[in-house]
Amino acid sequence: MSVAIRTEVDLAQANTLGLPCIAERLVRPGSTAALQAALALARAEDWPTLVLGGGSNLILPERLSGLVIRPAMDAWWQEEAEGDTVRVHVEAGVVWHDLVMALAARGLWGLENLALIPGHCGAAPIQNIGAYGVELGEALEAVHLVYLDDGREVVLGAEDCAFGYRDSIFKGSLAGRVVITRLVLRLSRRAAPRLAYGDLANRVGPAPTPLAVAEAVCAVRREKLPDPARLGNAGSFFKNPVVASEQAEALLREHPDMPWFPQPAGRVKLAAGWLIDRCGLKGWRHGHFGVHDRQALVLVHHGGGSATELLAFAERVAGAVEDRFGIVLEREPRLAGEGA
Repeated sequence: MSVAIRTEVDLAQANTLGLPCIAERLVRPGSTAALQAALALARAEDWPTLVLGGGSNLILPERLSGLVIRPAMDAWWQEEAEGDTVRVHVEAGVVWHDLVMALAARGLWGLENLALIPGHCGAAPIQNIGAYGVELGEALEAVHLVYLDDGREVVLGAEDCAFGYRDSIFKGSLAGRVVITRLVLRLSRRAAPRLAYGDLANRVGPAPTPLAVAEAVCAVRREKLPDPARLGNAGSFFKNPVVASEQAEALLREHPDMPWFPQPAGRVKLAAGWLIDRCGLKGWRHGHFGVHDRQALVLVHHGGGSATELLAFAERVAGAVEDRFGIVLEREPRLAGEGA
C-alpha cells in the first residue's frame, strides 16, 4: 500500500495551544492498513514517530523530526448489547465533543458530563479524560491499538489500561509505543444523571435527558474556560493534587475555605485552580503566556510564544504554589516526545 507523506507541515493549527511547530513529515492514515504501511516505512527509514490527534493535551516543540502520524479514521457505529446497554465503536479520528453530543442526542447515558472536552477520541484514554465527577474509564470497554515497533494489532480491555486520575498505561509502560485506533464504549439507555459537581443540578430539570446534561456542562465550561480557537490553551494545565489526609487537615486549619474532596485510602483531592488563585496569579501574564482570568487552572497563550517559554512560565506558577502551600503541582499536558 502506498503512503502519502507530506513534508515541512505547519502544525500551529493542529494544537490547541497554538504553539508554532513544523513537522518534518506528516501522514494521515485513513485505515489500520494505511497506518501499518506508514509504520513499516518509518521503521525502514529509521524515522522517529509521534502520534498526534487533536493536539488538545500536548505541548509541541518548534520542530518535530521524523514522522508525525495523525489518524484520519473518523467513523463510529453502535450495536445493541444486553438489556439497556449499547456498545459504541469509535475510531481514533472522531472529534470527542461531536461524539458526546451525538450520543446524548440519541438518549444514551455515560458520556454527557464529558461534553466540550477538546481533542480526538484516540487521545481520550491516554489521560483518562474526566470532568464533573465522571471519567472515561467508567464507560470504556476496550481499546484497539497498533504497536509502532512491528505494526501488530492488540485489543486491551478496560481492566488492562491501568486507569487512574488523569492517568493510564498509555502514559506509563505503553507511552510512545502504540497508536490507539479505536475505542469500544458501553453506554446505557437507562437514566443515570451525575449532577453532584458544581451547579449542574440547578441547571437541568428534575428528570433531565443526557442531552440536557451535556448542554448544561457546555454552558458551565463556556462560562469558565476560554475557547482554544480564540485564545490558545490546553484546558487544565495542572492536575488537581491528591494528598494525605494529614496534610489536607493542616492546610484546612490555615485555610478553612479551601475546597477538598475525599478520595479512596483516606487521601484528599485539592483544587489546583484554587491554590493558584490564592497565590494571586489569576489573570497574571508574563511574556506571551498568562493565567486565565476566570479559571486559574488554565494557562493561556497570547501568541508569539514557544514551548520553552511556556514550560518556564508553568514552572513559575507551580513554584509559587509550592512555596506557599508545600504542594507540588504536576503538569497535565504531555510534552511531545516524552516517554518515547
